Amino acid sequence: MSVTPVPTADLYDEHGEALGICTTVFRRIGGRALFAGPVRTVRCHEDNALLRELLHTPGDGAVLVVDGGGSLRTALVGDLIAGAAERSGWAGLIVNGAVRDSVALGRLDLGVQALGTCPRKSGKTGAGVVDEPVTIGGVTFRAGDVVHVDDDGVVVLPAGH
Repeated sequence: MSVTPVPTADLYDEHGEALGICTTVFRRIGGRALFAGPVRTVRCHEDNALLRELLHTPGDGAVLVVDGGGSLRTALVGDLIAGAAERSGWAGLIVNGAVRDSVALGRLDLGVQALGTCPRKSGKTGAGVVDEPVTIGGVTFRAGDVVHVDDDGVVVLPAGH
């Protein structure tokens, strides 16, 4: 399902406090400054095998919200995984953790926001869960909600709103 991105300030003006506003400050790293889509989630701590597997499946314009527990010790996404996400039709990634290959990520037609960067690879055990609610910055992201992202922030419209 493709969603037309709307600036987050405009969404707030329209929806007010019905809109979930994430208070975590992310850094724009991907090539798309403004992106939106239905939420998918993955929770994985310093291990990106499950994330990699998911991003090789059709994204259908979704945004993957990655709860990496805020760890900046290892990168959960690099140029190969992000490139697969772009090719698979994902609109973007919001990573509560680190990424790497930031120059290459900036060249992709993919929204990528993360806490920061780290050159260290993550583990590959496959630990984690997919499409369970994750809470980041005071907002709970649930599969099927719609997220909009720009340089002003990350906002969530609950499903059916």
